[in-house]
Amino acid sequence: MSEIDWSRLKASEIKALAARNAIVIVPIGATEQHGPHLPSMVDWCCVHEVSHRAARIMEKTAPVVVAPTIPFGMSEHHMSLSGTITLDYATMFAVIRCVVTSAVRHGFKRIFVLNGHGGNTTALQNMVGELTVEHRLPFATGTYWDIAAKSIARLLEKQKALLHACEAETSMIMAMAPELVNPDELSQMHGPYIPGLSAIPTVNEGVYRWRQLSSRSPIGVIGDAGAASAEKGEKLLAAISADVADALLNERLWSEPI
Repeated sequence: MSEIDWSRLKASEIKALAARNAIVIVPIGATEQHGPHLPSMVDWCCVHEVSHRAARIMEKTAPVVVAPTIPFGMSEHHMSLSGTITLDYATMFAVIRCVVTSAVRHGFKRIFVLNGHGGNTTALQNMVGELTVEHRLPFATGTYWDIAAKSIARLLEKQKALLHACEAETSMIMAMAPELVNPDELSQMHGPYIPGLSAIPTVNEGVYRWRQLSSRSPIGVIGDAGAASAEKGEKLLAAISADVADALLNERLWSEPI
């Protein structure tokens, strides 16, 4: 773990990794409500675990280092339900810019912001685009469940994709911290999934309208946690991490022209 964990490395070791053109993974999640059955750490905990598992796979063939996980994201749409801490766009961009720029100043050129919260996705694409132009380096970003969409779909029983406080997220927390999940509650932990950017019945799926999550699900759950299990969670974490590692090891991600 120590060779890939930025926070455990000495300055000389980080300098050596930069000299080897190591890939830097910057994990970012969120601290927000995840229904009555899960803790508020779900998003940052899952992306932290995926980042470190992926890096352990990657280090066999390429130098890699994982920055400290950013535990806050853009979660305004969860503020109607208790337990959420949110950043605004300007604050999150300032944090991302400072982390990325710090890595660049230390000599790193390949930086990937790995996202674990849906509310960050579009914002991060814009941020990484601006930072790419600013530094003229091939930065990239991705949300782990988009990167591993096919693997996730194969492992789920009640859903086709990772949603919120759902079969997938509940399973992963059960695999990592089972003491934080009460299995007796899970049969009641389900909420409606309506496809589309607005998640409103009959509205064209390509149309976006911001909505607070409590308007979609009074208990803050989208999907079905009743099908969750620790065994499924371990399979999800392994598959997602492998897909992330494979994506970041693709040399064309870093070598294609800006």
